[in-house]
Amino acid sequence: MTEDVRARARLVLKGRVFDDFHVGQIFYHHWGRTISEADTLFFSALILAFNPLYLNRSYAIEHGHPDIVVNPQLVFNTILGISVEDCSEIGGPFLGVYDLIYDRPVYPGTTLVARSETVDVRTSESNPANGIVTWRTEGFDQDDNRVIGFRRSNLVRKQRMDI
Repeated sequence: MTEDVRARARLVLKGRVFDDFHVGQIFYHHWGRTISEADTLFFSALILAFNPLYLNRSYAIEHGHPDIVVNPQLVFNTILGISVEDCSEIGGPFLGVYDLIYDRPVYPGTTLVARSETVDVRTSESNPANGIVTWRTEGFDQDDNRVIGFRRSNLVRKQRMDI
């Protein structure tokens, strides 16, 4: 094969631009993620979160939990990550998280799913070539119990970039 692989490659544009969003739009994000015991143990050790609830089964049980508790930061990062494909995959600066609420503990073996609603779409005052989009994202367990909720905003390009 002498043909250059790059010549045969085709660009698949992903993500949404500013005009693709409207207030009230709801995204049911992809299939979700099951959190294993190894996930939470490794994550907690990696970020130096040595709370025994996240690392010590006996301690967690003594404090009223049925098992070790999945580190809430891992729950947040998982739900945020699940939402990226639909909301912010095209890029643009992440502007922040607001009103973060953890509703209930999550335990190993829980499958997390997410949905987001577009709650604000506006042109950036300081950079009118871009807009600011805000979503309310919620995470649920396999029994449809809400485990986390938050709002987040991103700066979003108004038009696709030519490559």
